[in-house]
Amino acid sequence: MKNLNLQEEIDKLKLKARQEKKANKQLFAKLKKMKGAPLDDKFHKLHDEVFETIDCLECANCCKTTSPIFIQKDVDRIAKHLNMKSSTFQQKYLMRDDEFDIVLKESPCAFLDADNYCSIYDVRPRACTEYPHTNRKKMSQILPLTLKNIEVCPAVSRIVDQMKME
Repeated sequence: MKNLNLQEEIDKLKLKARQEKKANKQLFAKLKKMKGAPLDDKFHKLHDEVFETIDCLECANCCKTTSPIFIQKDVDRIAKHLNMKSSTFQQKYLMRDDEFDIVLKESPCAFLDADNYCSIYDVRPRACTEYPHTNRKKMSQILPLTLKNIEVCPAVSRIVDQMKME
């Protein structure tokens, strides 16, 4: 996929998500009833198909617009990698949000370079490693997060679009 087409798709994500909010909520209400392996299998199959055509390095919208939640192990690991004390790393880059989660102070992520590469890729937060979470087990537990990620990630948007067509 060409970068321009992907950028156009990203620009349309929020608008499309707002326009299809009711349909998406109805779909997710049905998905919530599925639970277990059938729901996981449905997501995992579409996840694999969609990621055959999407290159996250062309997009990086998640890194540009949102923050992962950092757990203490992430903070300690990244700080060590950067030869910093955990407290110094946290003061420089992180804050507590309204839900008391540890998140980045600002967007885009300070570790995202101009080529959309992550300068701390090998030690990045667990939430980044798992993003967009559409190949996780127990998808029923994160359906609200997946619904939000429709606005951020073209892959999630495509996965949900495919589910609506089925």
